[in-house]
Amino acid sequence: MKHKLLAAVAFGLGMASVTAFAQNAVDVSGAWARSTVPGQTSSAIYMTLQAHQPTTLLSVSTPAAANAEVHEMKLEGTVMKMRALPKGLPLAADKPVELKPGSYHIMLTDLKAPLKTGDTVPVTLKFETADHKTTEQQVQATVRDLSAAAPAGDGMAGMAHGAHK
Repeated sequence: MKHKLLAAVAFGLGMASVTAFAQNAVDVSGAWARSTVPGQTSSAIYMTLQAHQPTTLLSVSTPAAANAEVHEMKLEGTVMKMRALPKGLPLAADKPVELKPGSYHIMLTDLKAPLKTGDTVPVTLKFETADHKTTEQQVQATVRDLSAAAPAGDGMAGMAHGAHK
Protein backbone atom coordinates (compact mmCIF):
# COMPACT_ATOMS: atom_id res chain seq x y z
CA MET A 1 0.00 0.00 0.00
CA LYS A 2 2.82 2.41 0.88
CA HIS A 3 4.47 1.78 -2.49
CA LYS A 4 1.25 2.60 -4.38
CA LEU A 5 0.83 5.80 -2.35
CA LEU A 6 4.43 6.82 -2.99
CA ALA A 7 4.03 6.07 -6.69
CA ALA A 8 0.85 8.15 -6.83
CA VAL A 9 2.55 11.07 -5.06
CA ALA A 10 5.60 10.84 -7.34
CA PHE A 11 3.38 10.72 -10.42
CA GLY A 12 1.42 13.73 -9.13
CA LEU A 13 4.64 15.68 -8.53
CA GLY A 14 5.88 14.78 -11.98
CA MET A 15 2.64 15.99 -13.54
CA ALA A 16 2.81 19.19 -11.48
CA SER A 17 6.25 20.01 -12.85
CA VAL A 18 5.13 19.21 -16.41
CA THR A 19 2.10 21.49 -15.90
CA ALA A 20 4.27 24.28 -14.46
CA PHE A 21 6.68 23.96 -17.38
CA ALA A 22 3.84 24.08 -19.90
CA GLN A 23 2.56 27.27 -18.30
CA ASN A 24 5.74 29.30 -18.89
CA ALA A 25 4.76 32.52 -20.61
CA VAL A 26 8.03 32.58 -22.54
CA ASP A 27 10.31 29.97 -24.08
CA VAL A 28 13.96 30.73 -23.29
CA SER A 29 16.81 29.20 -25.30
CA GLY A 30 20.54 29.56 -25.81
CA ALA A 31 21.28 31.49 -22.61
CA TRP A 32 24.96 32.40 -22.28
CA ALA A 33 27.18 34.94 -20.54
CA ARG A 34 30.54 36.33 -21.58
CA SER A 35 33.45 35.43 -19.29
CA THR A 36 35.47 38.13 -17.55
CA VAL A 37 39.13 38.90 -16.89
CA PRO A 38 40.55 39.63 -13.42
CA GLY A 39 39.34 42.99 -12.15
CA GLN A 40 36.47 43.25 -14.63
CA THR A 41 33.23 44.08 -12.83
CA SER A 42 30.68 43.83 -15.63
CA SER A 43 29.52 41.42 -18.28
CA ALA A 44 26.40 40.59 -20.28
CA ILE A 45 24.00 37.71 -20.74
CA TYR A 46 22.37 36.79 -24.05
CA MET A 47 19.53 34.45 -25.03
CA THR A 48 16.49 34.08 -27.26
CA LEU A 49 13.01 34.73 -25.87
CA GLN A 50 9.74 33.69 -27.50
CA ALA A 51 6.45 34.59 -25.81
CA HIS A 52 3.23 32.63 -26.35
CA GLN A 53 1.17 35.81 -25.94
CA PRO A 54 2.09 39.51 -25.76
CA THR A 55 4.43 39.75 -22.77
CA THR A 56 7.00 42.13 -21.31
CA LEU A 57 10.34 41.15 -19.78
CA LEU A 58 10.01 43.46 -16.77
CA SER A 59 13.22 42.81 -14.90
CA VAL A 60 16.10 40.42 -14.27
CA SER A 61 18.12 39.44 -11.23
CA THR A 62 21.03 37.19 -10.42
CA PRO A 63 23.06 36.42 -7.31
CA ALA A 64 26.19 36.83 -9.49
CA ALA A 65 25.95 40.64 -9.65
CA ALA A 66 24.72 43.53 -7.53
CA ASN A 67 22.88 44.93 -10.57
CA ALA A 68 21.20 43.30 -13.54
CA GLU A 69 19.21 45.26 -16.12
CA VAL A 70 17.68 44.73 -19.52
CA HIS A 71 19.59 46.97 -21.94
CA GLU A 72 19.33 48.04 -25.54
CA MET A 73 22.16 49.10 -27.83
CA LYS A 74 21.31 50.92 -31.01
CA LEU A 75 22.89 53.22 -33.52
CA GLU A 76 21.59 56.80 -33.36
CA GLY A 77 23.08 58.66 -36.29
CA THR A 78 26.77 57.74 -36.07
CA VAL A 79 26.80 57.08 -32.32
CA MET A 80 26.17 53.69 -30.73
CA LYS A 81 24.14 54.21 -27.55
CA MET A 82 23.34 51.83 -24.73
CA ARG A 83 20.52 52.34 -22.29
CA ALA A 84 18.50 50.45 -19.72
CA LEU A 85 14.89 49.73 -20.63
CA PRO A 86 13.07 51.00 -17.52
CA LYS A 87 9.68 49.77 -18.77
CA GLY A 88 11.05 46.41 -19.84
CA LEU A 89 11.38 44.66 -23.17
CA PRO A 90 8.09 44.02 -25.04
CA LEU A 91 7.77 40.56 -26.60
CA ALA A 92 5.18 40.01 -29.33
CA ALA A 93 3.37 36.68 -29.41
CA ASP A 94 5.21 33.90 -31.23
CA LYS A 95 8.00 36.19 -32.47
CA PRO A 96 11.52 35.32 -31.23
CA VAL A 97 13.52 38.19 -29.73
CA GLU A 98 17.25 37.62 -29.67
CA LEU A 99 19.30 39.17 -26.89
CA LYS A 100 22.74 39.36 -28.53
CA PRO A 101 25.92 41.45 -28.60
CA GLY A 102 25.25 44.88 -30.06
CA SER A 103 21.50 44.68 -29.42
CA TYR A 104 19.25 43.80 -26.50
CA HIS A 105 21.11 42.13 -23.64
CA ILE A 106 21.11 41.67 -19.88
CA MET A 107 23.75 43.94 -18.39
CA LEU A 108 25.47 42.72 -15.21
CA THR A 109 27.40 45.28 -13.17
CA ASP A 110 29.24 45.01 -9.87
CA LEU A 111 29.93 41.31 -10.37
CA LYS A 112 30.51 39.49 -7.09
CA ALA A 113 33.11 37.17 -8.64
CA PRO A 114 34.72 36.65 -12.06
CA LEU A 115 32.69 34.71 -14.62
CA LYS A 116 34.78 31.74 -15.74
CA THR A 117 34.31 29.79 -18.96
CA GLY A 118 32.20 26.70 -18.34
CA ASP A 119 30.49 28.03 -15.20
CA THR A 120 26.79 28.84 -15.15
CA VAL A 121 25.08 32.01 -14.01
CA PRO A 122 21.61 31.64 -12.49
CA VAL A 123 19.22 34.33 -13.71
CA THR A 124 15.63 35.09 -12.73
CA LEU A 125 13.52 36.65 -15.47
CA LYS A 126 10.34 38.45 -14.43
CA PHE A 127 7.61 38.68 -17.06
CA GLU A 128 4.20 40.34 -17.26
CA THR A 129 1.61 39.13 -19.75
CA ALA A 130 -0.92 41.37 -21.48
CA ASP A 131 -3.53 40.35 -18.89
CA HIS A 132 -1.21 41.70 -16.14
CA LYS A 133 -0.15 38.33 -14.71
CA THR A 134 3.46 38.26 -13.55
CA THR A 135 5.62 35.18 -13.56
CA GLU A 136 9.25 34.42 -12.89
CA GLN A 137 11.43 31.95 -14.76
CA GLN A 138 14.77 30.61 -13.67
CA VAL A 139 17.44 30.33 -16.37
CA GLN A 140 21.01 29.01 -16.28
CA ALA A 141 23.35 30.95 -18.57
CA THR A 142 26.52 29.08 -19.55
CA VAL A 143 29.64 31.23 -19.39
CA ARG A 144 31.50 31.33 -22.72
CA ASP A 145 35.04 32.46 -23.44
CA LEU A 146 35.65 36.21 -23.45
CA SER A 147 36.42 36.02 -27.16
CA ALA A 148 32.87 34.84 -27.96
CA ALA A 149 32.24 37.40 -30.65
CA ALA A 150 29.22 39.23 -31.89
CA PRO A 151 27.85 38.02 -35.23
CA ALA A 152 30.03 38.89 -38.21
CA GLY A 153 29.71 42.49 -39.28
CA ASP A 154 28.22 43.60 -35.96
CA GLY A 155 31.28 45.64 -35.00
CA MET A 156 30.32 45.55 -31.32
CA ALA A 157 32.42 42.62 -30.12
CA GLY A 158 34.90 44.90 -28.36
CA MET A 159 32.34 47.32 -26.89
CA ALA A 160 33.28 47.98 -23.27
CA HIS A 161 30.55 48.02 -20.65
CA GLY A 162 32.83 48.68 -17.67
CA ALA A 163 32.24 52.44 -17.49
CA HIS A 164 28.47 52.20 -17.93
CA LYS A 165 26.38 53.29 -14.94
